[in-house]
Amino acid sequence: MSRALIAGAGIGGLTAAIALARRGFEVAIFERSQALEEIGAGLQLTPNATRILDRLDVLQAVEARAMAPRAIRIFRGRDGAELARLPLARERWRAPYLVLRRADLQSALAERVVAASAIALKLGMEVGGFREEDGGVSIGLRRGAIRLSEHGDALIGADGLRSIIREGLGFGARDAAPFAGRVAFRATIAAKQGPQWRADAEVSLHLGAKAHLVHYPVAGGDLINIVAVIEAGWRDRPQEDPWDGEADRGALAKAFARWSKDVQSLIGAASEWRAWPLRQRPALRELATGRVALIGDAAHPMLPFLAQGAAQAIEDADALAECLGATTDIAQALAAYSRRRALRVARVQTASESQARLYHMAGPLALARDIGMRAMGAERLLRRYDWIYGG
Repeated sequence: MSRALIAGAGIGGLTAAIALARRGFEVAIFERSQALEEIGAGLQLTPNATRILDRLDVLQAVEARAMAPRAIRIFRGRDGAELARLPLARERWRAPYLVLRRADLQSALAERVVAASAIALKLGMEVGGFREEDGGVSIGLRRGAIRLSEHGDALIGADGLRSIIREGLGFGARDAAPFAGRVAFRATIAAKQGPQWRADAEVSLHLGAKAHLVHYPVAGGDLINIVAVIEAGWRDRPQEDPWDGEADRGALAKAFARWSKDVQSLIGAASEWRAWPLRQRPALRELATGRVALIGDAAHPMLPFLAQGAAQAIEDADALAECLGATTDIAQALAAYSRRRALRVARVQTASESQARLYHMAGPLALARDIGMRAMGAERLLRRYDWIYGG
């Protein structure tokens, strides 16, 4: 039985472990955190991801923790005028569009991992480096002052934006991802704190000059997850968690000062905001070298304008397992995975960057965008997402 080593127990790493175990692999996951903790608040899980979770027999557990929004409603930020309503029918993409807390998705995946006899989840163990050897790959591990090593047939870098595996492959220093000029703020509030429409099972998107805000219900509708993205500077703090920085409430208030009363009240209802800088890396031409491959943010961090960060990590995991299950030649399988995924993730990255410009338009460009959205109508707007959600 071949053995796969996975660095990182995020969404991509856990999904890869499940998919590989189903293909007959023995899997060991190494996660530096002592526990799988909530990071990143809510997320939108699009049909290209939920279709894969269904094949992995995880979707039912995920759906029990999620909500299926009826539609995405798009509003003009300054006055709340509705620009479009896009129905999210399950039948269109043969899979549901879900919203949930990131921790709920992670726990559903972790439950399946723990229940699988072929998978070992090892917490509190940080991968410090790796070395390819004849017939395999070895990794160095740190658990406090203790140094250990493990050997496997393949190594999967699912260790996020600051990936030590990516750095070891020579694809860029782990701390070198440049700031994208935008800061994301996140908060959750009780649904009862806002007008009733905010608790509806819909995703609401508000567009404005150099900023946008999105919110949707989570936790069975008891909470509303809010994400606001603004164009702003950022002062790095070396010891700060990149997902959980100190929020500049002044910058947030200034960015939305002239927006609709609904947006103002929504922002004011949150007692605590956290923030993180959005960072980019250029698309990689290759996602694997020899017996080592990258998935998720370690390979292709996504700006959050198409809600594809988690979805593309799940796609990676599925494609990786399929390629590794098709041949006993590990290097050949990972090269096939790279060819299969590199162009698609680069296209999604580019589309997300374009969406960012569309969301944050101002002046005549914003007016043209708003008129265009209304003229196109729901069906033509939805067609723009078929290539992503259709898989």
